[in-house]
Amino acid sequence: MTAIRINFDKDLVLAGHFLLKHLEREERHRLATAARLSHHARGAMIFQKGDPGDSMMAVIRGRVKICCHSMDGKELVLSIINKGGLFGEIALLDGEPRTADAVALEETDLLVLDRSQLMPVLTARPDLAFRIISVLCQRLRQTSEHLEDTLFLEAPSRFARALKRLGDAFGKPGPEGLRLDIKLSQQQLGCLVGVSRESVNKLLNEWQRAGVIEMDAGYIVIRDTGALDDIADSCG
Repeated sequence: MTAIRINFDKDLVLAGHFLLKHLEREERHRLATAARLSHHARGAMIFQKGDPGDSMMAVIRGRVKICCHSMDGKELVLSIINKGGLFGEIALLDGEPRTADAVALEETDLLVLDRSQLMPVLTARPDLAFRIISVLCQRLRQTSEHLEDTLFLEAPSRFARALKRLGDAFGKPGPEGLRLDIKLSQQQLGCLVGVSRESVNKLLNEWQRAGVIEMDAGYIVIRDTGALDDIADSCG
């Protein structure tokens, strides 16, 4: 972790965040005074599974990968946190060690809120605590869906569903279709779905030939959402 290289008004950052904008101005100012801004280079480890859970983080710029690894080193990507998103809320609430790794997918700036500063606010403002719990519930639902896909679906359906989720989070409509405004390697896509890089390569090539997607300088453009829906809903 290095000092942030861009000047931010922390009060404005908090005032614009979906979770913290509901605080009174004085409460926001108090948190802003205590909050830290940190910069992480692309590929940098923000925290690791088992690290102390002493803070929650909001993404101000960049994207963060939440992942875990098996004993033999295989990676599973649990989620990708975009600008404006929160992570680290589980350990913040229970004070237990981190449950996964967090890695910067690109140059990333974070607003870091320490547990010691935020917990008194949550105690005084139950509505804010409920908003954090709703974020946690959403994360649990995503993990449950991910597990169900892995257990019950074949690779094409799993990958199609993953592309749909990426489209919901990062899609930008254009003349050619829905462009995923995030560049992930085939290895990273495989880790997100739980399949090999070779399987991802094969599916991308098949779907490109069929006109379902298009590759544009490393970015995926979904050209036929109906066809992708059909693949996602198939059992094979």
